[in-house]
Amino acid sequence: MPNIYPAFPERQEFDIYATMTPAKEVGGDFYDFFMIDEDHLCMVMADVSEKGIPAALFMMSSKIILANNAMLGKSPAKILEDTNAAICANNREEMFVTVWLGILEISSGKLTAANAGHEYPAIRYADGNFELYKDNHGFVIGGMEGVKYREYELKLTPGTKVFVYTDGVAEATNTENELFGTDRMIEALNKDAGANPQDVLENVKNAVSGFVKDAEQFDDLTMLCMEYKGNE
Repeated sequence: MPNIYPAFPERQEFDIYATMTPAKEVGGDFYDFFMIDEDHLCMVMADVSEKGIPAALFMMSSKIILANNAMLGKSPAKILEDTNAAICANNREEMFVTVWLGILEISSGKLTAANAGHEYPAIRYADGNFELYKDNHGFVIGGMEGVKYREYELKLTPGTKVFVYTDGVAEATNTENELFGTDRMIEALNKDAGANPQDVLENVKNAVSGFVKDAEQFDDLTMLCMEYKGNE
């Protein structure tokens, strides 16, 4: 997964940062981001259904299939549709993966995204606060053949941030078996909503750590934040 920052030092139109804090088991969370061409940035956040080495291998193959389809210039819905077809054709392990995938047209700020059973993204427009964006969920990737996916468009203005994550954030559990939950996550995001993407993720991670304390972590903590700066 990309882990060298700044990821695109030559691009002033956006800033992006992502982290994965693994649990004790080998997990199947993954994120990815890459340039499709000079004007399109692809972002992926995904979570495989199982744990351990088989999940890690399934994660790697899913990541490659998604990226290969994206690089062909397909729309987010078509990328998910064709990835689902490829995985269902050879899924002896009967695993599945939830995926949020978005493609940003950098010159215009148009974000086109599709969701295959994944967590809701959180959006923060300039000078505002982060809020959950309850997008339409399609079926998980690898769960059933012939699934169609719907995509949606958001117009990002300079200063807009997009935050995506896996369920290890909201489902982090303390010693009293309480879940961290999306309300606490949004509160942590808004602790300093105007911060850069790296600091936004650090604020959420610190809030989760402060909540969980000494409780054992059972799931990976995977997050990505992208700030659109436009041409200003």
